[in-house]
This record gives sequence, C-alpha cells and structure tokens, in this order.
Amino acid sequence: MDKKTFKTGNPVLREGVFDKSQEQVGGADVGAGVNSGIGADSRSSAESMTLQGTVNKSFLLLLITSVAAGVTWHYALAASPVAVMPWAIGSIIVGFIVGLVITFNTSMAPALSPFYAVFEGLALGCISAYYEAKFPGLVVQSVGLTICVFLAMLFAYTSKIVKATENFKMGVISATMGIAVLYLVNLVCITFFHLPLKPIYDTGFIGIGLSLFIVTIAALNLVLDFDFVESGVDAKAPKHMEWYGAFGLLVTLVWLYLEILRLLYKLRSK
Repeated sequence: MDKKTFKTGNPVLREGVFDKSQEQVGGADVGAGVNSGIGADSRSSAESMTLQGTVNKSFLLLLITSVAAGVTWHYALAASPVAVMPWAIGSIIVGFIVGLVITFNTSMAPALSPFYAVFEGLALGCISAYYEAKFPGLVVQSVGLTICVFLAMLFAYTSKIVKATENFKMGVISATMGIAVLYLVNLVCITFFHLPLKPIYDTGFIGIGLSLFIVTIAALNLVLDFDFVESGVDAKAPKHMEWYGAFGLLVTLVWLYLEILRLLYKLRSK
C-alpha cells in the first residue's frame, strides 16, 4: 500500500508508523521462522490489526480516561479547582512523557496506553472542574458537543461525504502544525515574558473566531484518524497497532474536547 495513505494530522499517528511496525514484527517473524519460510506477509488475521479490535480498545481507553477524570473532579468539588491544579500539571507532564514513548516505540502502546489514559483523565478532571466552577453546566455541554462532533465526523467519513484525499490531508496537517506553533509560541511568551498571546484567551470576536477555527481543525483530524486506522487494517498491520490507533484517537478527542470547552467558555464570558 502507498505510504501516502498513512498521512494524518495527528502527530502521534504519523506517516510511516505502520511500515516501521511491520518491519519490526517482520524481522522477528523471519528470525523465528527462517526454516519454515514464514514471514510478516503471512501473518494470520488473528495476529493483524482489525477495526473491531481498535474500536474496543478505543472505548476502553475512553472509559479509563473518564474514571480517572471523575477522581480529580470529585476532589475538586470537595476542595476547590485551584487546590487540585498541581495534579493537573503533574499529570500533563507525565502524560506527555508517556505519549512520547508510545509515539516513538509503537510496540509499547499495549502496555502504556492505559497509563496515558489515566494521566489524561486526571488532568481533564482538574481542568473541567475549573471551568465548571466558572460556569455550571459548561462541562456537560462540552462533552455532549464532543460526542456529537465525533459521530458527525464518523458518519461523514463512512458515508464518503468527506474523503481523506491528499489535498485534504495536506491542508489539515498544515493547519494543525500552525496551531501547534501558535501554542508553542504562547507557552514561550508566558514562561519567559509573562505575556500570553491575547487572541488565544480573548473573549471577543477575534478570540471566538480563532477557537471556532481550532475546533474545526480538531474535528477534521478525526477524519484523518479514521483513515489512518482503516489503512492499517487494510495493510494488515501488527496486532499491537490496535492499541496505537486507539491511543492516537484518544489524543485527538481530548484535544477536541478541550477546544470546545474553551470555545463555550468564551461564548459564556462574552
């Protein structure tokens, strides 16, 4: 299969991961079956990535994330959102490190993806509690909208209303990278100059417009993620890539939820 089919805006579901994973497993197969002539291309369907397997693991990771979020949400309501913010910061840092390990070593996805989900959940619980304290009901609305956007993108992809063409992929990837650079510049400005970029937090038309744009790009990344998983299934990628595909989808969903939460906060503030 052409490598171009593996392009995605999601940084963890990067181009070439299926090829790299197949090379690793293929090398092991050749080494173990050199006398029998069995290689990576002859793996049985039970040893290959499947759509149902990826879906099941995605639901499991979402469940773990939700339970972990409920823990810090409970403590935040009992104390205060500010009191549990150190949990959020620590969880974000650890989750980022775990995510990097998974990204650069896909074979670790089955073991580390649940831990990543735990840390993401702990951080989400703290952040959600903070916004909920500002505007009650905001979190429920954000979760509901995230689910609706996910289902809409899934329907658009499966019905071929939106097709992951090469031009579509390049456009979404470019926009995603631009957003990543914007957030990185904002982080540098906050850390070293204590001057956050105003449009990111602005509750006026510019800030709301920026948030709408980012939410749109995050939603379109779901289409690329669906295409990435489908490509892996068609290419008979190794079984552990089900966990990796589920991990990548979780990354996009968390990003989408946070951006929707930020957008609704700006709309309420206005």
